Amino acid sequence: MEPRNVEAERFVLYKQVAAGLKRAVKLNRENHKMITGDAFRAIGAAGLACGVMDITAALVVYGSMGLKPLRLLQGIAAGVLGPKAFQGGNGIALLGLALHFVIAFGAASVYFMASRGMRVLVEQAVLFGPLYGIAVYFFMNRIVVPLSGATKFPFSLKMMIIGVVIHIFCVGLPIALCIRRFGN
Repeated sequence: MEPRNVEAERFVLYKQVAAGLKRAVKLNRENHKMITGDAFRAIGAAGLACGVMDITAALVVYGSMGLKPLRLLQGIAAGVLGPKAFQGGNGIALLGLALHFVIAFGAASVYFMASRGMRVLVEQAVLFGPLYGIAVYFFMNRIVVPLSGATKFPFSLKMMIIGVVIHIFCVGLPIALCIRRFGN
């Protein structure tokens, strides 16, 4: 039996570990790019598209029902400030707009993260985007709004249908399509 060369075995082992680390670092760099660069671009585009489309739809639809833009944006801020938000002016309305975009970017972030594990969300974005919009609508209206300081309104089937349609086309669909376009 030949004597063991422990040093040579150790050297081979170190070489294998180093090669493995090199591969791991390369994969990590690729994954890091996917998680940082692609994520920021995808979430940024999705959040911006969603935020702009949703607030535009809300201003048009609720404006046609007589709600003034200032009051609508103050209503968003009321989620944090409560009823006193309606006593504020343009500053409170700007806070409402900022909060609206925080929510839009949050919704885009959730979809992006979910799409990393469930590729069907980007492969079938036209199907899952609208479903996500519906989910966001019910999450906001059944969980977030009741827990916030926003004014609570009685249930209205008409308002629910309007809200769901807006969330399908102005929240879920643009988020899913932007994540598909920029998140791969």
